[in-house]
Amino acid sequence: MRVVLQVTCVNDAMFPDTGKAVVRLLRRLGVEVDFPRAQTCCGQPMVNTGYLDEAVPVVRTFVDAFAGYDAIVTPSGSCAGSARHQHSIVAERSGDPALVAAVAETGPRTHELSEFLVDVLGVTDVGAYFPHRVTYHPTCHSLRMLGVGDRPRRLLEAVRGVELVDLPHASECCGFGGTFALKNADTSIAMGADKARHVRDTGAEVLVAGDNSCLMHVGGMLSRQRAGVRVMHLAEVLAATEDDEGMDA
Repeated sequence: MRVVLQVTCVNDAMFPDTGKAVVRLLRRLGVEVDFPRAQTCCGQPMVNTGYLDEAVPVVRTFVDAFAGYDAIVTPSGSCAGSARHQHSIVAERSGDPALVAAVAETGPRTHELSEFLVDVLGVTDVGAYFPHRVTYHPTCHSLRMLGVGDRPRRLLEAVRGVELVDLPHASECCGFGGTFALKNADTSIAMGADKARHVRDTGAEVLVAGDNSCLMHVGGMLSRQRAGVRVMHLAEVLAATEDDEGMDA
């Protein structure tokens, strides 16, 4: 099986450790991962703000970069959702039958990380060790667009040493929403404050999610509140082992 990492813009620019964690994790499970340097944005920011025509060359770059792979793995429900659901809209609008056909190939082969681990590799125990009190936030696109369900929780429950506690009102949006946070800043801040309060109420040491954009939003609030709660991507927790030095792995 030929597997490729779609690292995402946010991770590439701001959270490179997440991409590295995905590669470490998959290699530990016997999966070799390619990383095409030609990859760029999935196009979601353009689509979400109504610039569908401008998204066409971005989607074209995506399908060219990831053509021929059996599985495209991304540590983001948001970007996986874009590839699976938005790319076909953009391709149809372009009027290019070749792009429509290419998207029909790459879309179904794009997997959010927990989907790939549970559904494709068939594993929940990935050999991780993380002795900390953790709570999990299910991000909107993973929950509603992809329907990942309990896959991330099943993976976390199998991590040795972890204490997984329920997050109150977990399914509520954190308030980030990409450009929503810029266009509707007051509402975004209020929603983020609610999420941060719920996280603090759990007494967790670490907030885990599958999208770093959401963790950046909530983590910024927790940091300003001096809550003493760290945020970590699911991939980083699953990549952790007893050989790592705690949370600084």
